Amino acid sequence: MVRDARELRGAWATFQSHRYADPPPDLAAYVSNFWFAEWDLRGQEPYRQKIVPYPAVHLTFRDGAALVRGLERGHIIRVLEGRGEVFGVTFRPGCFRPFLGVAVSTITGRSLPAEDVFGPDLPKAPDTGVDSAARMIDDVGAFLRGRLPEPDPLAEQAAAIVAQVRAEPQLTRVDALAAHAGLGVRRLQRLFNEYVGVGPKWVIRRYRLHEVGERLAAGAEIDWVGLAIELGYADQAHFVRDFTAMVGESPTAYARRYPAQ
Repeated sequence: MVRDARELRGAWATFQSHRYADPPPDLAAYVSNFWFAEWDLRGQEPYRQKIVPYPAVHLTFRDGAALVRGLERGHIIRVLEGRGEVFGVTFRPGCFRPFLGVAVSTITGRSLPAEDVFGPDLPKAPDTGVDSAARMIDDVGAFLRGRLPEPDPLAEQAAAIVAQVRAEPQLTRVDALAAHAGLGVRRLQRLFNEYVGVGPKWVIRRYRLHEVGERLAAGAEIDWVGLAIELGYADQAHFVRDFTAMVGESPTAYARRYPAQ
């Protein structure tokens, strides 16, 4: 398949934009951020948008539908065409469990109608523009504020452990993470299954591979063999397989998405 030239050297930024906003303080225990994406492909072919997974659940509003999206284990493709927009809420890793009422792993790899989780009277999907994004932040914020669950110390514990993984690149092993958290490995695995939706090994690998992606986007020269060892892989081939499964393309192909530094 011939690669879409719009994927290369930042060309994708010519027809789409993304904005983010922090949650108000009373929602910050549960919500990581609000986000708003717009695209305008009128007169162009549809674009296959590659989305790389993070250990977070999203609530999205698009085309009149509100969906709860469980986290994905690998990259997914969303087809963008014409003109459109989507508004989303990213929940803090571990902190959607109090809303859901069951293990977050039960929705991993799945999407379900938001009313199945939150009940009726959801805000309407957005129109186009900055004012629309601001309105959605207000409306969705008020909606969530009226449905806040009781505090759950285990949700906060899970969120803190995921934050530690993100902040400490030297964490590459589950047993080391468990020791840092003061938990046994099996207890840590149960906590992640219940509150995060995937195991701790997946989360560790995801953040370490994300760091590789950031280096590539910055145009850094990388010693692949040394990096594979640093990240705890047996060899470079194993690392490349993991990166490709997660991101959807090899590290060198991924690097071509970004402008030369």
